[in-house]
Amino acid sequence: QVQLVESGGGLAQAGGSLRLSCAASGFIFSLSAMGWYRQAPGEQRKLVAQITRSGSTAYADSVKGRFTISRDNAKNTVYLQMNSLKSEDTAVYYCNAYYYSQNFWGQGTQVTVSS
Repeated sequence: QVQLVESGGGLAQAGGSLRLSCAASGFIFSLSAMGWYRQAPGEQRKLVAQITRSGSTAYADSVKGRFTISRDNAKNTVYLQMNSLKSEDTAVYYCNAYYYSQNFWGQGTQVTVSS
C-alpha cells in the first residue's frame, strides 16, 4: 500500500532552517506529482509547494524565495528545504502524492518556529 513517511520537523528559531523529507513507497514514485502542505491550529490545510513528475515547481506566495522543494526519484524521496523561517511557518507539515488522480497523505510532522 502507499506509504508516505515525513521526517525532519522540530523546533527552529526565526531566521533558521529546517529540511523536511518524505520517503515514499507502494507506488511508482517517478510517475507521481508530489507536494507539501501545512496546517496551522484552527486553519485549513494549505499547499506550500509542489513538484511535478518532470520537476517543475510551484510555491505559495508566503514561502517563495525561502522554501525549495526537490525530489530524488532514485531514493523515492521528496524534500522541502525551509530557510529564513518565520513564526507564521509554525504548522504541521504533510507530504502529499497525487498519483493517478488519487491523493495520498503522510502522517504529518510538526514544525515550530520560535521568535
